[in-house]
Amino acid sequence: MSDTPFGFGLPPEEPENGDEGKKKDPTEGGQSAGGPGGPFGFGPGAGGDNPFAAMFGSMNPNDLGAAFQQLGQMLSYEGGPVNWDMAKQIARQTVSQGTPDGTKDASVGPSERTAVDEALRLADLWLDGVTSLPSGSVATVAWSRAEWVEASLPAWQQLVDPVAERVGLAMGDVLPEEMQAMAGPLIGMMRSMGGAMFGQQIGQAVGTLAGEVVGSTDIGLPLGPAGKAALLPLNVERFGKDLSVPQDEVRLYLALREAAHQRLFAHVPWLRSHLFGAVEAYARGIKVDTSKLEDVVGQFDPSQPEQLQDALQQGMFQPEDTPEQKASLARLETALALVEGWVDAVVHEAAKSRLTSSDALRETMRRRRASGGPAEQTFATLIGLQLRPRRLRDASRLWASLTDARGLEGRDALWSHPDMLPTAHDLDDPDGFVHHEQADFSELDKMLGEAAKGSGKPKAPEAEAEADTDADKDDEDGKGGPDQ
Repeated sequence: MSDTPFGFGLPPEEPENGDEGKKKDPTEGGQSAGGPGGPFGFGPGAGGDNPFAAMFGSMNPNDLGAAFQQLGQMLSYEGGPVNWDMAKQIARQTVSQGTPDGTKDASVGPSERTAVDEALRLADLWLDGVTSLPSGSVATVAWSRAEWVEASLPAWQQLVDPVAERVGLAMGDVLPEEMQAMAGPLIGMMRSMGGAMFGQQIGQAVGTLAGEVVGSTDIGLPLGPAGKAALLPLNVERFGKDLSVPQDEVRLYLALREAAHQRLFAHVPWLRSHLFGAVEAYARGIKVDTSKLEDVVGQFDPSQPEQLQDALQQGMFQPEDTPEQKASLARLETALALVEGWVDAVVHEAAKSRLTSSDALRETMRRRRASGGPAEQTFATLIGLQLRPRRLRDASRLWASLTDARGLEGRDALWSHPDMLPTAHDLDDPDGFVHHEQADFSELDKMLGEAAKGSGKPKAPEAEAEADTDADKDDEDGKGGPDQ
């Protein structure tokens, strides 16, 4: 990740070229960037013949316009806690640079789209025999990395904004109250720059992650539009490159995982809000390291906007050590493990007799989810959270045992309500959960229905007729009391 945001920052070291070195001797004039020469390095001695050199280094004149435009975006942004326009711009720039192995993004061709469509449709057919949940895909798509960025940004916004909002508020709270009125313009500028810095960091992380993901559900959350099963052909190829597994098998296995996720998110209507709500609840319990932020505010130099970036990169978030925060984290980790464990179990059942390399592909995916990558670590630094199913293997064993004990319908019925799902304790004692007596909610539903009738809600015509008959009989008997 670049040490300087947006491609500019402090002046570079003296170049090897002797002539240019003479033009840019940092000792001449007795001033350095950000010193008495003025903000952003303007003023005598700030850059020799070129007054912008201190800020933009050896940038050629053609790049100055773009640099000033980005600086203007930083200072003029007045939106939410993250500058998402900038995030998208940086993400697309990161994608265009390619991955470290030299792989560049490319548009998806017709043959690749056909291969992805066929793999996802075949995967759905295979899943019909291993889960009672019907297909959740209304469309199949093959994305380039840039298309994945565009499709996933709304979900990232929902994940990151709660934490970024806390940082934005903290920037105004670290100054004494009597100084906040006088420092209003500075605080506003810092919040604008903070939004831009968050946008830049998130953009880089999303752009990097676009070079790693193979579908729309890689991190266990639905990052793409509902009902769209997606694969990234370029990344699918990279995933299987060193596995000595036929490419068709790799594509089919990953298509099974994508299609299984789609079934779960499509037919468990509360699941998406449950997962995103767990992330938000965890974010509410994160406190900003105000001492670190105070240092940044106290030493803030407009000519060095990378100070804020460095603070974000180093992490300013600490989970509060409270029972509520621990419960939020356990709830989120358990939910992620249950989703990934269910997908792992049903995909293995569908693939084990059809794909010769299913065991190897399963283990590769498990290790990949357990270890994460550099982009995932960036999100952990920025939002104080690692989106990993830490207990994936435990959850997968539990779902497999439930299949043996209760069958497909009995297992999948647990997704009908969040209170019916296994807990973190159940992952510790899977046999106890699998073999305990299943709760029967039918009597409870009946009791609730009767209570609703007794609370004055309109009765069904048959019930009203029966009640009238009973009332008439009571009158004949001379009771005349209310219907019991």
